[in-house]
Amino acid sequence: MNPTLKRRDFFKKTAQAGMACCALMTTSKLGAFNNLFLEGEELDPKLLNYCGYKCPEDCTFLNASLENDVEMKKEVFKSWEINERFGIEFEADKIFCFGCKTKDKPEGVVLNNCTVRSCVIEKELECCIECDELVTCEKELWDRFPKFKEKVIEMQLTFLEAKK
Repeated sequence: MNPTLKRRDFFKKTAQAGMACCALMTTSKLGAFNNLFLEGEELDPKLLNYCGYKCPEDCTFLNASLENDVEMKKEVFKSWEINERFGIEFEADKIFCFGCKTKDKPEGVVLNNCTVRSCVIEKELECCIECDELVTCEKELWDRFPKFKEKVIEMQLTFLEAKK
């Protein structure tokens, strides 16, 4: 890490990283879902989000929220299709995410509207890989990303096999 990194350079590098992430996600329809967990890694539902995803450390949405960076939030708003999905206009103070299991931070519009998250919380589970109804579940997230659901079902099988 360069401690003398100028503010302008920092923002430029951050924007480039954010655009690269958005491009990857857009071109592969959430391509980050391809690497949910490392092969051979023991699955711990407590370390996964409610849906089974493990957010990357360089998540643009998280960084935009932590830095309260309006431009980065606008990028996320557009790439995540928040207006189309939830019918809200961009308001920087309403567009944020600090992670879906964070207890000491406010919940943004995406978390409040995530049906998988609310279901897992209601069932008092740590992650949907613990749910007996995952295979037949028809939540919005699974409709939008069927390949992701397939991966999560694979994770569930691995998790259940390891519990035997």
